[in-house]
Amino acid sequence: MILNQQRAVRLARRPLEHFLRRLQRELGFQESGVTIALVSDAEIARMNETFRKKKGPTDVLSFPAARRRPRSLPRATSKQKAGEFLGDIAIAPATARRYARKHGRTLPAELRVLILHGVLHLLGYDHETDRGEMDRVERKLRKRFGLA
Repeated sequence: MILNQQRAVRLARRPLEHFLRRLQRELGFQESGVTIALVSDAEIARMNETFRKKKGPTDVLSFPAARRRPRSLPRATSKQKAGEFLGDIAIAPATARRYARKHGRTLPAELRVLILHGVLHLLGYDHETDRGEMDRVERKLRKRFGLA
């Protein structure tokens, strides 16, 4: 489920929901719940400081419902329990738009990259501690989903 709780950036929610469903299906967690909230820069900055002790806005934050160990792909979560809630993802479209320009991507492509990134965190990956494992998996999946 994707909730648009910001007004600074106009965007089409339906294609993002379609991409999330595709991720769920192809990575094997279609029976698991994920909520994505599109929030303002001010809101994500507040969350970033509250939960990560970092000042300022960021593009994406993930809040896993449970601690889990990442599984190998392509079926990263094939053993997920049906109906299990994986967690929440917060994305700031205004920040994403700035990063999209910087990386030469469209905003819709950047938002899909952020959804993928957030989902990987919910699945147990952590690029800050895993010696590049999440980055390798993310690069592989970006190619697979046409987001390279």
